[in-house]
Amino acid sequence: MRLPALILCLFALSALPAQAETDPATIKAIEATAYDYVDGQLEGDAARVARALHPDLAKRAVRATPDKDELLALRRMSKDELVELTRQGVLKTPKEQWNRSVRVLDVTGTVAVARVETPWFVDYFHMGRFGDRWVIVNAMWQPKPRN
Repeated sequence: MRLPALILCLFALSALPAQAETDPATIKAIEATAYDYVDGQLEGDAARVARALHPDLAKRAVRATPDKDELLALRRMSKDELVELTRQGVLKTPKEQWNRSVRVLDVTGTVAVARVETPWFVDYFHMGRFGDRWVIVNAMWQPKPRN
């Protein structure tokens, strides 16, 4: 390899972001917030769900049957709506049916992305750390097909 090409390769590699190992305590804190969200719904515990959510939560799903005038239709839900549905017990489920998982996909500084799966839906979260507390800021979800 000629010297200019070697220098160019080294320069290109130095421009890549460093992949730092995420602190295990940070991963646990993010997972705990995600489990507050999902387990709180499964328990019907509105306070548990509320503490996992940013006040300005944007929860959305692609609508399966949009109006013909609205091709890019989204189902939208606020924090208050989600907390109220939890209070009503809409997803309350016996514990032996709690087949759910949380996987932290990425963490960079004060933001993270996580995937939550239950028998009924899959959620992708954008999360933020405010002080020492992680909360869900955005959630994009998809119902799972019924067998």
